[in-house]
Amino acid sequence: MTALAELVRRPPPGADPTQKLRVRNVAIVAGLAGVALVTVALVGNILVANGDAEADNLVWTFGLSITGFGTIKLGIALVLTGIIVRLWMRVDAVRAALPRLNADAEPQGDVQYGSIETPFGEGTLTEKAPGLLPPQAMARIMWKPMIVMGPMLVLLGLVLSFATTGADDPDRSQALWAWTQGTLFLGEAMLLSGISFLLGTILAGLREGGGEVQESLGLAVKTLRMPTSAKVFLVFMFTGLMLGIAQFILYGIAAYVDDPATWFAWLGPLRELSLGILLSGIVLALFTIGTVLGFQHWRIRQIIETGR
Repeated sequence: MTALAELVRRPPPGADPTQKLRVRNVAIVAGLAGVALVTVALVGNILVANGDAEADNLVWTFGLSITGFGTIKLGIALVLTGIIVRLWMRVDAVRAALPRLNADAEPQGDVQYGSIETPFGEGTLTEKAPGLLPPQAMARIMWKPMIVMGPMLVLLGLVLSFATTGADDPDRSQALWAWTQGTLFLGEAMLLSGISFLLGTILAGLREGGGEVQESLGLAVKTLRMPTSAKVFLVFMFTGLMLGIAQFILYGIAAYVDDPATWFAWLGPLRELSLGILLSGIVLALFTIGTVLGFQHWRIRQIIETGR
């Protein structure tokens, strides 16, 4: 519980940056557990291939392997929460150190607030630190329910996979198999969406923290406008999540049709497409974080060299 409490609060100013975060250990355990689950599923598939186990065991090994991937994604999400905590420590450290480093500058004349050009794209010059953008404010709220609901759905899908393996009635087995796939991949989509929202939370922290540091020095606040990569990231994230929800609904319909094989033939690629789009969005979010970090490095250097 103490480790989880670290995820939902900003550390106090002056927090020891050398202190190890408990959530990191939980993340490592989750990652190793995920690999172990996938390994067990692999062994089960090998036994079926060699004729040492019945073919219907492939259903629960499928569920177990997807659960393993979900557990690894949960580990990634937990690592990102630790990065958010470290980010705030960085903000407090920079705010404390910069006043001792920035050069003495002559008083500025009238400052022209508004749009500016930076080496990293368009930005804004404001008197006060700007607030969060609406997607960033939403990201701070939404990552928690996504990280909670995602693993719950994956575990439910795993239970359904075992129920499918033990089902004797063909119609019941067909329905359970459809719900198993839809539930597992809805959980995976929510986990990837949670990771996406965590990356959005990191971007929110960079924006808010960068503004706080500049305002605390009495300087005009330079902020990078939302890069194109961030805008495309938002499109990919919401598209991937919507497709994840759509495939769940469609699998629910396929559970009770007369020809489920036809539905399964295209629902499989659809569910993979939803995850692929979400992963592509994550790549763009990481690219955007790199851009913002570059901008902040440039701004810190500018403050140190010019005092402005």
